Amino acid sequence: MYYLQILILFFYLLSGGMFGMSRLPNYSESQRIFLNIAFMNNILGIALHSVFLFEPFLTGSGFNFSFGNIISMIGLELAMIGFVAAFQPTLRGISAGLLLLGAIAVILGAISIVIIGLGGSSPDVITLSWQMRSHILISLISYGLLYVGAIVAVMMMVQEKRLRASKFSAMSSIFAPLETSESLLFKITAVGFTGLAITIISGLTFVDNLFAQPLVHKTALSLLALFIFGTLLIGRIFAGWRGGLAIKLYLSGFVLLFIAYFGLRLFLEQILGQSWS
Repeated sequence: MYYLQILILFFYLLSGGMFGMSRLPNYSESQRIFLNIAFMNNILGIALHSVFLFEPFLTGSGFNFSFGNIISMIGLELAMIGFVAAFQPTLRGISAGLLLLGAIAVILGAISIVIIGLGGSSPDVITLSWQMRSHILISLISYGLLYVGAIVAVMMMVQEKRLRASKFSAMSSIFAPLETSESLLFKITAVGFTGLAITIISGLTFVDNLFAQPLVHKTALSLLALFIFGTLLIGRIFAGWRGGLAIKLYLSGFVLLFIAYFGLRLFLEQILGQSWS
């Protein structure tokens, strides 16, 4: 299966590079060619990635939610969102970033499975009720979407610093206009906040040991992240929060969520030797 991962990596990197180059004014005459290559390779990457994930996630005995598979699945989600975003010309720079991260997710997923043994089968292959399947699916979609928001926030931060320093170059055209990025960030925050709230509520309903060790730490961090995202939305609506304050709050909430979803699991399973479930 390694050749599939190499192909997926190649398709994502080539697609992301072409989307980025299509935004550069120096290559305006070749834009159509770049876009055709980018979209074609994006589709091929998503198709192969889906095939690669189908067998590990849908085993005969249940769903395999190993660490490596979860990382790879989020990479697939980023590539799919990048594909959709690329239909908006000003967002193609963001698409390039998402595809780069999708490629990194493929690498990290492979490393976690092959080298440090985070792709095991028996502890992570579980038979789930439809309620739990829905809970996990909403959780992964929400996290992937909020991950996209983090990319947008980082790009906004870089762009703001370049503007303050009066640094303008051909590379500046890769970035979406700040107003567009800011509007997108708050839309993502609203949808991600809703998904995260549904995830936590469904977890309280369907997960028996949500406040038992070690899930209590994940629950607490997720609630804190939810509070930060909610505060950001309220501040935007009633006080017009924007710019650096919005970026810092968003990234703070995302870091907490990242620790809740991945940092704690990695620490518990690989350092303390405890089962995540």
